[in-house]
Amino acid sequence: MRLIFATNNPHKLEEIRLAIGTEVEIVSLSDSGIKQEIPEPFHSLKENAQLKAQTIHELSGGENCFSEDTGLEVDCLGGEPGVHSARYAGEPVSFANNIRKLLRAMADSENRRARFITVICLILNNQEYFFEGRCEGSILRTATGLAGFGYDSVFVPDGSQKSFAEMSPEEKNLFSHRRKAGDLLVAFLKKQIFQS
Repeated sequence: MRLIFATNNPHKLEEIRLAIGTEVEIVSLSDSGIKQEIPEPFHSLKENAQLKAQTIHELSGGENCFSEDTGLEVDCLGGEPGVHSARYAGEPVSFANNIRKLLRAMADSENRRARFITVICLILNNQEYFFEGRCEGSILRTATGLAGFGYDSVFVPDGSQKSFAEMSPEEKNLFSHRRKAGDLLVAFLKKQIFQS
């Protein structure tokens, strides 16, 4: 089975391929010859993921595809940055600027609770399906670690002493929100393949 993943982000592509394994061929937008930027205009991860999947499904002539939208929700910020996580500090997108803005906004807060949420929208045989993965944790006061991307250097998942940016990909996958959503997607796809 081949699925177009609605991203050209190499980090996301690597993470989702690790999560899904070799049972399904995952190709990026550029691999599929799709160069169009896809907007994320909504205020929910689910709606943004759905729009991206629908757009790719249409542009690819009806190929099976999936998209994901991921956000970091911070309790003391009322759930921000949420759907605006990637562009929290504005354009152009900068992980470092996003982290600086986040840590400044949280500077006086003792409540460091936060979570990553990933929502996947799959379009398979013209039907839509949704899968959600969550990772609870907390935000550090200073960035630590050099691996990963996004907010990984300031996020420590529950059950670990390390930030995501201090972990190998295999370690991160033990906690990852994207892995949890990917596992649900894989289980669903395996069921579909088995039934067919």
